[in-house]
Amino acid sequence: MQSCLSMGAGGSGCLMPRPIFRHKWPTALFAALALYACGSGGEGQVAPPSEESLSAVAADPGVDRTALAYAIDGLFDAERIGETRALLVLHDGKPVAERYGEGFGPNTPQLGWSLSKTVTGLIVGMLVADGSLALDAPAPVERWQRPGDPRGAITLRHLLQMRSGLRHSEMAEPAYASDTARMLYRDGRDDMAHYALTQPLDHDAGWQFAYSTAETQILSDIATRALTGSNSPAERQEAMQAWLESRLYEPLGLSTMRAEYDATGTLIGGAMFHASARDWAAIGELIRRGGVHDGVRIVPRGWIAFMAGRNPADGAYGAHLWRNHQREDDRNPVVFGGRGPADAVAALGHRGQYVLVVPSRGLTVVRLGNGSNARQDALNDAMLNLTELFPAQ
Repeated sequence: MQSCLSMGAGGSGCLMPRPIFRHKWPTALFAALALYACGSGGEGQVAPPSEESLSAVAADPGVDRTALAYAIDGLFDAERIGETRALLVLHDGKPVAERYGEGFGPNTPQLGWSLSKTVTGLIVGMLVADGSLALDAPAPVERWQRPGDPRGAITLRHLLQMRSGLRHSEMAEPAYASDTARMLYRDGRDDMAHYALTQPLDHDAGWQFAYSTAETQILSDIATRALTGSNSPAERQEAMQAWLESRLYEPLGLSTMRAEYDATGTLIGGAMFHASARDWAAIGELIRRGGVHDGVRIVPRGWIAFMAGRNPADGAYGAHLWRNHQREDDRNPVVFGGRGPADAVAALGHRGQYVLVVPSRGLTVVRLGNGSNARQDALNDAMLNLTELFPAQ
């Protein structure tokens, strides 16, 4: 295992069910100790945190170093939460813990999967601020503007909040039968936006939340068309790439972030941004600071508030950003399911990718790895244990 602290410019069954209290850190420390007591080698004894985690913690992280090391060990417990390849904790913008799995390091780009959606949400917000797009006007999709097409009522707001009403199956059994798989890897892969925007409505726009990588792909196409009127794949890709470099990568110092494009030159904005943990953390910090980086306004504050704000169709989702909110009708919990800091928001990706932002605690936490849906609840718990170490500011 590797651990890094400097940042350049550029056994299952042991975790006890627990309520989360709003103390500074004893409750989280107790949970971390309980996690390791099972394998400590003697009844009543507690194993010390690993040397890898201790060395990953800064000399003065602002909280108890041992407690933080225990929390990091919990996030590197492969049996419980899957393989963690990178963990980076920023407190008030400063790295207080950084640890990597074998073969990974601070400059290793890693696929964000649906973390990419949050980046796309930021892109759309910047284009709205520029006046190139309008949030509540009918989405500029020519096919939808034909007389009598009910899809003409869909707006960017609907797409960003994933309540367009378009037919979509994000997951299916078998997995390859889902619309997501078909769009990304099968019959829709050459022109992903076309696959997505030609779907009919299942219900009227605005009424129902349905998580959809396809809706982000439609937004990616809309954003590209806002930058160029060309239908040339090369020119479309070049236009978006140049915009990303000048408006996002260079201002934030994202030296490792790269995007993939389909055969039409459309950004695969719902799933295919790659970046190092440090670059993903820079995206989180941009959100935590309300759209400002190094004193420069990159994204309007109001747009960040919109992304993190309540979605009328699902309180646990904002606009391409998840919220720490207990979901209605016993739906699967996301982030912390309403436990812990109420202002916590997160970009979440397939196989346990996580960019957690908690403004009230000055926290941005990045976890990259290879997990599974079955381990997501344990991952959420481990992230909450770490979060609870840091007091509200």
